[in-house]
Amino acid sequence: QVQLVESGGGLVEAGGSLRLSCAASGLAFSQYGMAWFRRAPGKEREFVAGITYSGVNTVYGDSERGRFTISRDNAKNTVYLQMNNLKPEDTTVYICAARLWGITKTPGSYTLWGQGTQVTVSS
Repeated sequence: QVQLVESGGGLVEAGGSLRLSCAASGLAFSQYGMAWFRRAPGKEREFVAGITYSGVNTVYGDSERGRFTISRDNAKNTVYLQMNNLKPEDTTVYICAARLWGITKTPGSYTLWGQGTQVTVSS
């Protein structure tokens, strides 16, 4: 069974940090580009960061660049999102997604999705 399971969310004060993890199973992880999206209530999924199957190339959304870092460990079938200097506007559900080989900023191009993990940043 193919699964993406996120963890690491929680409550943090503004300026703090969190590290999200997404553990993949049931797929050839090293062949998949991985990405993090976030979804605020009533809004479309927003691209946060992506990393290619090899881990060589990364792409970030405009509001995350410089604060967030995406990485992956293909030996552990896991992708990470290190989030620093968190702001209250970062509060929402963060979701892991996968697609073969490359990465895009378009949610519809991803074929696998996790359930998400809640991040709450207090002011």
